[in-house]
Amino acid sequence: MTHDFPPLDHLAKAPFHLDDASLEWVENTYSSLQSDLDIKLAQLFIIGLHGPAHLWADEIKRLRPGGVTRFFASSAQEEMTLLDTLQDQADIPMFVSADLEGSRMSFTFGAQVPNPLALAAVDDTDLTRRVYGVLADEAVAVGANWSFTPVVDINAAFRSAIVATRGFGSDPDRIARHAMTQVDVLQEKGIAACLKHWPGEGYDDRDQHLVTTVNPLSVEDWNATFGRLYRDGIDRGVLSVMSAHIALPAYVRAVKPDATLEEAYCPASLSPILTQKLLREELGFNGLIISDASEMAGATSVMEARDAKVQMLRAGCDIVLFTGDMRADIDAIKAALADGTLSHDRINDALIRVLGLKAALKLHRAERKPITERLKSLATPASLAIADEAFARAPTLVKDVNDLFPITPESHKRVLILTTGIASPIHPQPIPLALPDMMRARGFDVTVYEKGTPYAPETFDLVLYVMAEETLLTRSHIFLDWARLMGDFRFSMKRSWPATPTALVSFGFPYYLYDAPRMPAVINAYCTSDEMQKAALDCMMGDHPFNPISPVDPFCGQEDAVL
Repeated sequence: MTHDFPPLDHLAKAPFHLDDASLEWVENTYSSLQSDLDIKLAQLFIIGLHGPAHLWADEIKRLRPGGVTRFFASSAQEEMTLLDTLQDQADIPMFVSADLEGSRMSFTFGAQVPNPLALAAVDDTDLTRRVYGVLADEAVAVGANWSFTPVVDINAAFRSAIVATRGFGSDPDRIARHAMTQVDVLQEKGIAACLKHWPGEGYDDRDQHLVTTVNPLSVEDWNATFGRLYRDGIDRGVLSVMSAHIALPAYVRAVKPDATLEEAYCPASLSPILTQKLLREELGFNGLIISDASEMAGATSVMEARDAKVQMLRAGCDIVLFTGDMRADIDAIKAALADGTLSHDRINDALIRVLGLKAALKLHRAERKPITERLKSLATPASLAIADEAFARAPTLVKDVNDLFPITPESHKRVLILTTGIASPIHPQPIPLALPDMMRARGFDVTVYEKGTPYAPETFDLVLYVMAEETLLTRSHIFLDWARLMGDFRFSMKRSWPATPTALVSFGFPYYLYDAPRMPAVINAYCTSDEMQKAALDCMMGDHPFNPISPVDPFCGQEDAVL
């Protein structure tokens, strides 16, 4: 094999481990792209596909990107047909990526499974393996080959509205157990895993979708926590890492003592010191580095979005996640190549790793089963049984100072539920909870509080505050907003528990005790899905035991929250 272009030796090493035939495919494919710079650069982009499936085939054929991230709709057959079509018309097989995190990130047409925090609460790596096996098998059936998971962020700041339920808690040991299990399962199934969010989120209570966030740790503390997690993943053979819009000023200043404030607080996605020197050189990561979504404010508040994409490649990212105008972004990259501010060597290195990952996933040899056969592998009885077990084992009884639970229709017939519904950034209005109807079906007389109406908890046998807000993009801050919950500032100051047995059930964010430290009973159930609502009700009624494990400190360090 001749090498009149950059050598491929690193693709024979971890994590790619390419054989001679795969290396030859990379070489031939690389060579075929040299005659058209636009097509070559298109391989360095992932395009997000939203909305109806039938609208995308012609557009992707025209753009010819390296891959797509599909935000899946409700028809499995339409989704499979779209992805099959995209692969059939592609000259180079495409990445099809997704966030296989569980809960609301499960496939709507597949088995609903818990999110990472719920699995961390159970803390059974065998169950974690089986749950992610379900997700991975369904992803393969649909046509996905790359998951932007696991999340190895450390939920140290309890106000973090972007980490909590998406990560495996606050203990690095627990995170390592479950995240590395997820890496193993995904890659055993032929799906590339991706550690995120480099260099580590969770000590800043802000959201990088909205602002550049900051990892405040010293170099020593970072190495003992996040550094350990990324080294574990690299040793495990993880194929990709997502470089995020998170600054790590201590490391930058250690490497460059005269760093300007702008350099010290530059997000990793734009920083060659963090992405190239620390990740690639110091930690020795040889796999593919992808930027986090390139048009997040964590990057675009630093520089204009088009310039940011060029800088991401310059900083060491091999592929850029998302673009609003790929042709214009390619023109900006070409201009940087022409004026020498971006080197052809950097682009060639990025392209080789993109092709190397495709070869490592055997996309160039992929065989596809018929859609009719693949449909049968979704939401199978075996998969649903695994999911049911995971949901049943997750709900955590955080506190119950008055021994309220278990409850029955005989002991607590009249129930008042106060809720703002399921909050989701992609839905303009809250999604109604299933819990009230589930309780009615079991014999309870349930009233759902109408905001702003007279509030008389003493006329009920049980008051339930039911929160349903998982940590998702652009939530900014999550807290128990009494005024929004009650709809009237006067009622927001009134509390039910001196007069009536009361509990708070959270199907999501696990830290509401900070805003209601004297709440006498609290259940953390982590996920907003109907399946988790049923599991929590089973525990509340004594049909199934509560989980005693909490993967975070639900008392938020507040001494009075245990009262």
